[in-house]
Amino acid sequence: MKKRIAIFASGSGSNAQKIMENFKYHDQVEVALVLSNNPDAYVLQRADNFEVPTHIFDRHAFYETDEIVNLLDKLKIDLIVLAGFLWLVPQNLLRHYPNKIINIHPALLPAYGGKGMYGDRVHKAILEAGDEESGITIHFVNENFDEGEIIYQGRFRIEPGDSLDIIKFKGQQLEHLHYPKIIENLLKKM
Repeated sequence: MKKRIAIFASGSGSNAQKIMENFKYHDQVEVALVLSNNPDAYVLQRADNFEVPTHIFDRHAFYETDEIVNLLDKLKIDLIVLAGFLWLVPQNLLRHYPNKIINIHPALLPAYGGKGMYGDRVHKAILEAGDEESGITIHFVNENFDEGEIIYQGRFRIEPGDSLDIIKFKGQQLEHLHYPKIIENLLKKM
């Protein structure tokens, strides 16, 4: 039986797309569901393009009910993948999926992590600090933003004159290359 992934995303979903592309014809893994807290998120269109079912939820359903846990259970989800998902994961989900929820962050944690540190905010902070390198971190999710056990970090140099867009591009290249591979490796161990 195939291992099943659920992807949570709040925005565009470029990482979600790379994951769906990677597993579209995979004989052992499938993306079973894309979930979003944002009904206007472009990730929903990307999921539709891959014929992956979607589910939209609100704050109440996520934090005050077991609706999401029950849905994931019903679909026999093996791994939850956060791909640009901006809400803190609630306790009921963490308890139900221990060490089975992962996230990708656009910096080398623990630097530039925590509440409010996502997307361009991270890249701007790195640029303003004058750092000579940055990268990505893939980590397990716990009850705090960006503090779970680190699974993988990839690095790149920041050259003098690199703009925000160049730093973002370098980071996304690493994300798109490594996130699907790390997911696949984790699923092999389950």
